[in-house]
Amino acid sequence: MLEPFGFSRRDMLRRSGVGFGMLGLAGLFAGEQTVHAGVTLGPHFAPKAKRVIHFFLNGGPSHVDTFDPKPALLKYAGKLVPNTLITERKTGNAFPSPFRFQRYGQSGIEVSELFGKTAAHIDDIAVVRSMYAQVPNHEPSLMLMNCGDSIQARPSLGSWLSYGLGNENENLPGFVSMCPGGLPIKGAENWQSAFLPGSLQGTYVDSKQSSVERLLENIRSPHASQEMQRQQLTLLQRLNERHRSVRLDPRLDSRIESFELAYRMQTAATDAFDIDLEPQRIRDLYGSGVHGRQTLIARRLLERGVRMVQLWHGAGQPWDNHDKIEENHRKLAAEIDQPIAALLTDLKQRGMLEDTLVIWGGEFGRTPTVEMNGNTSKLGRDHNHYGFTVCLAGGGIKGGTVYGSTDEFGFAAQDNPASVHDLHATILHLMGLNHEQLTYRYAGRDFRLTDVHGNVLKPIVA
Repeated sequence: MLEPFGFSRRDMLRRSGVGFGMLGLAGLFAGEQTVHAGVTLGPHFAPKAKRVIHFFLNGGPSHVDTFDPKPALLKYAGKLVPNTLITERKTGNAFPSPFRFQRYGQSGIEVSELFGKTAAHIDDIAVVRSMYAQVPNHEPSLMLMNCGDSIQARPSLGSWLSYGLGNENENLPGFVSMCPGGLPIKGAENWQSAFLPGSLQGTYVDSKQSSVERLLENIRSPHASQEMQRQQLTLLQRLNERHRSVRLDPRLDSRIESFELAYRMQTAATDAFDIDLEPQRIRDLYGSGVHGRQTLIARRLLERGVRMVQLWHGAGQPWDNHDKIEENHRKLAAEIDQPIAALLTDLKQRGMLEDTLVIWGGEFGRTPTVEMNGNTSKLGRDHNHYGFTVCLAGGGIKGGTVYGSTDEFGFAAQDNPASVHDLHATILHLMGLNHEQLTYRYAGRDFRLTDVHGNVLKPIVA
């Protein structure tokens, strides 16, 4: 609120001689206000993709059990294998994959039976087998994969895309993150906007819910009609505008924009999140489970102009299988294989795959050696940040491609190692953004998603 006399102590200082310092402060805020007011930068060059959907397989799926076959593990089964890398926990002998691999498509790329439905699209997929992260812990690796930094609070990939490209639908958020059953490790930090304007933060949706009213809290008011809400919002906006006119704080812009977006979403979101509007054959294509439902919602959001949708495969650490990996990975893959395959099929039928970038993978991989509990095998695998796999398809991706490799056993990236910064640089490139030019000035320096690193993985770009 404004003070009783119409101006605050800050106003009094600004209007007095010592207020000349405010001139410099206004200059510092100027750039932030421009972006926050809705002015976006636009692509640096013609984009190959317009939108992104990211399946985040939280917890670290095993690359040697999914998209990176290692026959040498069968040869050395139950035996020690040469390894000088330090693992987080004690591991033992070579642990061959309990899953069968086979070749698919004209490219003949080998894929595990766990992803047999997705593998039917292998000629549209690029498999990056030489990814590596920085540490074997979930929290920093989640931050690195989502925000480009494992330690400092930095804007997420979706927020950078919204900053650089804006949104195609003013009635929906530019970035949506769906995670069924609650928040993952690090919570909303995974889709934070950090020092970028608050309006660019991802919108969280608990996709375990099925009705629109429960998917989006407070989407409808039980007490006021839309006309009354519009009147209330107009009054609130006037008060906020008056408050903003005498203060230099870009957070006020974010607050005002959030109120307006929430009001506009009451109609647009209700339509976008209602999969009952889809034909039964499409709903059957995706499957009846929560992950099929949230993937279908994601497609509906993308075709309505949302820039990025992130789909979490559960909260907590579902792929973090330190024991019973055959049982647990089989169950988890059964939940996500059909939705990924259905999305690729559906996008292609609609002519959207060519400009929609689809990504799936986790924050790191798992060891090719068995994890031990004392002297007893747990029949699972420990964290492995030295080498893992991420898959990409659609917008601008050269399908039927394998990029890089891990060593003979799958311990570490060997040929053409690809960092998370390289992956981010490639995603931005496909979206028409030069990762070295997409910067934001904060605290006296220019920041970017890839920090001072990153190279585009050109062999997987069509």
